Amino acid sequence: MVEPKKILLGVTGCIAAYKSCEIVRGLQKAGVDVEVVMTESATEFVGTATFAALTGRPVRTSTFGDLADAIPHIRLAESCDLLLIAPCTANVLAKVACGVADDLLTSTALAAHDHLMVAPAMNMHMYESPATQANLTTLAERGVALIEPASGRLACGDVGQGKLAPVEDIVAAALAWLDGRSASRADAPTSVLDLLGKHVLVTAGPTRERIDPVRYLTNDSSGKMGYALAEAAARRGAEVTLVSGPVALDPPSGINVIPVESADEMFAAAREAFPEADIAIFAAAVADVRPKERAGRKLKKGVDDKALRIIELEENPDILATLAATKRPGQIVVGFAAETDDFIANARKKFASKHADLIVANEVGRGKAFSQDAMTVALVTSDAASELPHSSKREIAVTILDWAHSRLANNL
Repeated sequence: MVEPKKILLGVTGCIAAYKSCEIVRGLQKAGVDVEVVMTESATEFVGTATFAALTGRPVRTSTFGDLADAIPHIRLAESCDLLLIAPCTANVLAKVACGVADDLLTSTALAAHDHLMVAPAMNMHMYESPATQANLTTLAERGVALIEPASGRLACGDVGQGKLAPVEDIVAAALAWLDGRSASRADAPTSVLDLLGKHVLVTAGPTRERIDPVRYLTNDSSGKMGYALAEAAARRGAEVTLVSGPVALDPPSGINVIPVESADEMFAAAREAFPEADIAIFAAAVADVRPKERAGRKLKKGVDDKALRIIELEENPDILATLAATKRPGQIVVGFAAETDDFIANARKKFASKHADLIVANEVGRGKAFSQDAMTVALVTSDAASELPHSSKREIAVTILDWAHSRLANNL
């Protein structure tokens, strides 16, 4: 019988400590064995009895008091696959960065330096302070996995970056870290921050090609796949530029989002960001054609019947093929092929003409892919085509980034 992976969850004195209960549940649902260690301050927000009930294990808050476990910080560090501190206050973050070990949690963190992940949560001004940013840099350089805080309204009423990352993102990051440590396949990620220092460009969503000020040509793309890719890349430490067509999605925190409308605007924004990108993923559903002439006013029935009946079209720029043809050595380019039939065969044809390293073929139409949270895709390269199981777009994003990271590492 395979032993379940074990995560030691460290909880610090933060208003977001109550969310640690949800983190415990999320990890347990994934089959992870969870034990909790708390700082004394954390118990002012959530009692030890809560976590003991959730985990079925006693919760430690002090290095002392248990003669049967005289060196608990070493036992805790050695018995877990990952020490996850969530939330991690600015104070504990600073202690961990400086190697201060003045309580059970920080002593354990010092002993678990090679399997440590932290999810900071604090006021935006504290997070932005040079001291905190220096501590984050120090930890990242040491290989500590960092989960960037989200932006939004904070407990104090300020609005900015500092909120604890969404529970589902923390759980996903911890599980990805565990998978990277336990996986044997060659392209498995070795760290949740394996894209640290890399720049990832993603295009997402549809384009709109104006007929007049109130009408346009477009498609059903929701942008969910591109946004999932951008968010997954950011969680892995990348600097992300997201060129987004018009979508009904909230801008992801910590990502440079460039909103555009037309294919020409998307091409211009992508062309500017492309030279600096280590990985460029063209997930947008760009309109193939646009009206040759755009009316400056609303075309009226009974007045502009000919213009409404016959709309002359011209081709839009092929963003993927044009930019991929200029890629530098070592740069990774991924394109998408949305097909209603023979999606793998048609993607092979597209691969031959687009200069990409990978084409992600996806079935669309009849309620498939567009606006859905899951879809069926195949990864098409010069010598292979592998269809993935029907999966969520977030899972597909991880798989694509795993492939791109592996290819990027092989090019170094």
